This record gives sequence, structure tokens and C-alpha cells, in this order.
Amino acid sequence: MNCSKNQDRSRLLNKINENSFTVNDILLYLDTHPHDQKALSYYQEAVSCRKNLMAEYARTYGPLTVDDASMDTSTVWNWMVQPFPWEKEGV
Repeated sequence: MNCSKNQDRSRLLNKINENSFTVNDILLYLDTHPHDQKALSYYQEAVSCRKNLMAEYARTYGPLTVDDASMDTSTVWNWMVQPFPWEKEGV
């Protein structure tokens, strides 16, 4: 799992997407294998990595979700001011 920092915007967003897929996929597995300690450990690692990547993105480019809005280092509410990733200027 790559949680490395200092990536450009598109690479960081891609890592967040990949990691989010990993989290969702392991959750599906854990639904049917709730006692698999190795899978649970992997899930916890993936969630931690995703949180770190999301926090890095929020600090550098602005929050992707409203839950990460507090990670923005500015002194004003930038949630609606920034271009979103799906907007051309947001990429």
C-alpha cells in the first residue's frame, strides 16, 4: 500500500481512489469473514492510509469531502470556493 507523500494533484487523487477501492473491497470480504484477523489488520492499515492521503490532499489542494474541510489550513471556509476534482480546472 503506497501512502507516500509529496505527490502531484492527479497522482494523489489517483492514490486516494485506489485506496478507497481497497477499503470498500476489504469491507465486503469482512462482511462474510468477520473473524479473519489478517483481513481486519489489512483493513485498519488501508483506512489509516486513506485518512492520511485525504488529509494531505485537503492541506495541499482543499478538502474532497466536507468531513475533511477542517484539514484546510486557511482561515476562511473554502469548501465551496475551490474547483472540485471533476471540474476541468480542478485536475
